[in-house]
Amino acid sequence: MADETSRDDEPKAVPGTGRPAGEPGVPAPAPPPDDATDEDSPDEDASNEDASDNATGGSPDDTGDTGTGGSDGDDNGGSDTGDSDTGGRDAGDRDAGSGGTGSESVAPSGALRPEETGEPAGERDPATGAPVTLPAETAGGEQVPPPPGAPDPAHDVEQRRREAGVDQRFPFGRPGQPLGRAHPFVFGFTAALGVITAWMLVKAATNAKSVIVMIVVAMFLAVGLNPAVERLRKFGFPRGAAVATVFLLVILFFAGFVASLVQPVSEQVTELRHNIPEYVQQLQDNKTLADWDKRYGLLDRAQKAVSGEDFQKTLTDTATGIGKVAINGIFQTITILILTLYFLSSLPQIKTFFYQLAPRTRRARVALLGDEILDRIGGYVAGQFTIAFIAGITSYIFLSILGVKYALALALIVAVTDLIPLIGATIGAVIVCLVAFLTGDTTDLIVCVVFYVVYQQVENYLVYPRVMKRTVDVQPAVTIVAALVGAALLGVVGALLAIPTAAAISLLIREVVMPRQETL
Repeated sequence: MADETSRDDEPKAVPGTGRPAGEPGVPAPAPPPDDATDEDSPDEDASNEDASDNATGGSPDDTGDTGTGGSDGDDNGGSDTGDSDTGGRDAGDRDAGSGGTGSESVAPSGALRPEETGEPAGERDPATGAPVTLPAETAGGEQVPPPPGAPDPAHDVEQRRREAGVDQRFPFGRPGQPLGRAHPFVFGFTAALGVITAWMLVKAATNAKSVIVMIVVAMFLAVGLNPAVERLRKFGFPRGAAVATVFLLVILFFAGFVASLVQPVSEQVTELRHNIPEYVQQLQDNKTLADWDKRYGLLDRAQKAVSGEDFQKTLTDTATGIGKVAINGIFQTITILILTLYFLSSLPQIKTFFYQLAPRTRRARVALLGDEILDRIGGYVAGQFTIAFIAGITSYIFLSILGVKYALALALIVAVTDLIPLIGATIGAVIVCLVAFLTGDTTDLIVCVVFYVVYQQVENYLVYPRVMKRTVDVQPAVTIVAALVGAALLGVVGALLAIPTAAAISLLIREVVMPRQETL
């Protein structure tokens, strides 16, 4: 049996080969002889090694067996064992030599190592071909500050290129890390943009307030008139013909209202112009006024005020303002009527467009809720017109029996003002009582006051609840609060839109919010 004791001249294991230095290593296979051809396969080499090992009587794992067998000079393996011994020594020399070329180019297993350069290839300057030193980076990708004493890149061009990491891909330096959302600059800039955008939207909405109000009123009227269009369609009318019929009726109503006011106003203005001298004479003959004139000089002050430039300028400005308001009112009325016609004719397309903005999984429920809200708005408008019609008819019958002048015009005024929630009926009643007193006597005034007080009680507690309960289904307290809030925000228009808005909100709360609260 071969001696396995380690010798001092035995080659040491190279660090990094996976074997400790104290353990005996397997000698690397000898390189093929010069006369070996490329046709020798790995299987033939393995069989040669096995034959050599068998001839020497050793095992492949024992380093000393091959050498021992060669020195003992077995009869069957003289030349072969010598070659093996020589190959083992050559392999040991390659493994042991740290400075030789063989250890650098041949791995411990005998395979040739790829050629390695002293330093890795880096980026090169496309102009000069010289290597470029990139700025050092940490694990997070951030650049390490330059060492102390380095030149200032503001003055030194080479240092500037070195720190910036100039290469062929980035001729002006490598970009830095992007700013995160939590960066103070990004947060402040985003917040400032949000504030500016919100302010611009508020400013735009304020400047376009009149246009927005006209659009809302026109859409409200279109939704309110749509039930009448649908009723006509049930009788076989095409939608275009139904829309034209309903819109024509609305135009006739407004035209009749204006025509009924023209005659009384023109008559009263003419009568006032003819009676001005008589009114002045009555003021002069009035003893009380004459006594006040002696004490305080009322006529002299009035004459100076009337003949002054300020009074004339104020009178001119007032007349101009009244004219502007009248022209603006006419323009807004025509615009609202035109928008109402367009919205009423294309209401199905408008509804479909807004329904398609909802997600596909919720579109059906959104469409059902939207149809219900539009039906309630239409019901509210129809209910208001019904109540106003009842008020106008009742007022016309009463004023005709009482013999008050301009009964038709006053009845139309009562009907129009009755469209305004809460205070509309009171405004119409005050106008009628005032006209009855000026054109009649005190008895007519007292009779009108009693009639409208009684009628308002009947309307508020009998007519209005029955009509609105069937169409809108809103509690009376909610109606009052909504009307007050709407009037405070948008005046008369807000009061008109408040109740259907409250009906829509109550429907959404009952159908959306409350079921979710039950599941929490």
